[in-house]
Amino acid sequence: MAVTAVQQIRRMRGGAQSHLMLGSDGHLYVVKFQNNPQHLRVLANELFATRLAEAVGLSVPATEVVEVSGWLVENTPELYMDTGRQQERCVPGLQFGSRYVGGLMPGQVVDYLPEEQLAQVRNLNEFAGMLVLDKWTCNSNGRQAVFHRKPREKRYAANFVDQGYCFHAGEWSFPDAPLRGVYGRNRVYADVTGWASFEPWLSRMERIEPEAVWQIAEAVPPNWYGGDLREMERLTVALLARRERVRDLIVQFRESSRLPFPKWIGMESGDGKGQFREQKKLENKES
Repeated sequence: MAVTAVQQIRRMRGGAQSHLMLGSDGHLYVVKFQNNPQHLRVLANELFATRLAEAVGLSVPATEVVEVSGWLVENTPELYMDTGRQQERCVPGLQFGSRYVGGLMPGQVVDYLPEEQLAQVRNLNEFAGMLVLDKWTCNSNGRQAVFHRKPREKRYAANFVDQGYCFHAGEWSFPDAPLRGVYGRNRVYADVTGWASFEPWLSRMERIEPEAVWQIAEAVPPNWYGGDLREMERLTVALLARRERVRDLIVQFRESSRLPFPKWIGMESGDGKGQFREQKKLENKES
């Protein structure tokens, strides 16, 4: 069931022109509307990819389908999209909602940290895990994260947001490239020493049950991708097949001009090429 939006709080930064809204469950949500300037399918991508990340144990916001009524749109002057030439009212109906990370007090949530504070982020190792998810889903944007802490806490924790450009945004294709879907600063990858640094997220992605992926796909409202169920089926089949490519895609990033893993010296035996296929063969044989 959808959460009902009861109040618009403020406009948010970003290309999707999201709005911070209060839900009927008492939580704040960053809401992306169907007629956002990026693409209708970014709503589907957000729900699909964020719940995949959640399924493998990564720190992502809770997600909900948020219903925004026509009455609320009509009575809230700020609920519009700026197309550059004119303002267009937000379309009412089912929208994507990402639970707002942290609180509204200044300093509790930031999207940038100086190098010294970045190195002290409590879950810095999860950036390696999120790289697994971004390569799996072919995130064609840079990896986005926000950092939050509670009052009286000194160290921030990362929360991974903005999965709208997974599956190549509205294209639903997989044009892989070494520097796609990676965080802009190498410091978050500096402690990667080998394949063990990508665990447990890499193994969870490789072993996730197809039924779990299909259930997440089925939770996406069809009108977020034009109502063609065959398109969602095609995307899901391709996504399941891509699991065996993720290790190779990480290797390509490792060998890129970024040189992101300075502590990963040489390739230990079993560099990932073909490893997933052999694992699945063994599992099928045992079953």
